[in-house]
Amino acid sequence: MSVKKQRPPKVRWEERTQTPLLVLAVAFGVAYAVPIVAPGAEAWVHRLCSWVEWGVWGAFAVDYAVRLGLAPSRWAFVRSHPLDLLAVLLPLVQPLRLLRVVSTLLLVGRRARMAPQITLTTYVAGAVVGLMMFGSLAVLHVERDAPNGNIKTLGDAVWWSFTTMTTVGYGDHAPTTGLGRVLAVGLMLSGIALLGVVTANIAAWFVSRFERDDAVERRQTELLEALTREVRELRAEVARLSGPVPPRAVPEPAAPEPAAPETGAGAGTGAGASSAPRV
Repeated sequence: MSVKKQRPPKVRWEERTQTPLLVLAVAFGVAYAVPIVAPGAEAWVHRLCSWVEWGVWGAFAVDYAVRLGLAPSRWAFVRSHPLDLLAVLLPLVQPLRLLRVVSTLLLVGRRARMAPQITLTTYVAGAVVGLMMFGSLAVLHVERDAPNGNIKTLGDAVWWSFTTMTTVGYGDHAPTTGLGRVLAVGLMLSGIALLGVVTANIAAWFVSRFERDDAVERRQTELLEALTREVRELRAEVARLSGPVPPRAVPEPAAPEPAAPETGAGAGTGAGASSAPRV
């Protein structure tokens, strides 16, 4: 039996439905955005978007039911997937429809946890951008018709979402309704969590790079020490095989020759001249 068939049925179901659910999440995002960005569109466009939203909700409900039935412990599955349950039970509340998109991102993220660092960074960066865009749409939908609201355009909503997720909070745009402030709290918490994951992932990349450099340096040092030991052993072996070297004989210095005595007439004449008396 192959390894693929030995995996639990729930895992195989999640792997097969991962790509279709991601496509449905994109379709839901488009259907959610069109009525908010273009509120003056024709009626059939709004109806089509509503049908798409309900179709995506039905697909997520079926997926949740199948995973619940395949789970070894159903109560443990319910406790570990609260966002999926909320996305299925609360389809009529407008802002909470985004939970269906969040649940799909979580489904993709379950496999991203075992992916390489760069792949995980790509998933998290996509989640940050998606959360910012859908948060902008949700707050625009809530705040646009508010009497004292100051978020009236999509540009204002995107700017507010960016400053909220990064916890900058310039204060030039802020929600005034209770539901808008609830969205702001959720966006702030989600932004801090996602940006923290990105920061930790970048730090982990730098640490792993430094560790690889240290490992290369340690290997080079070990090779150099091993080479030094081999050279010392070779020198000792050469000295042992060549044996002791006999000392070289130093020649004795030659004795100086004795000086020859002075002889002849010259010597006598000199002596006689020196001893003769003056006249």
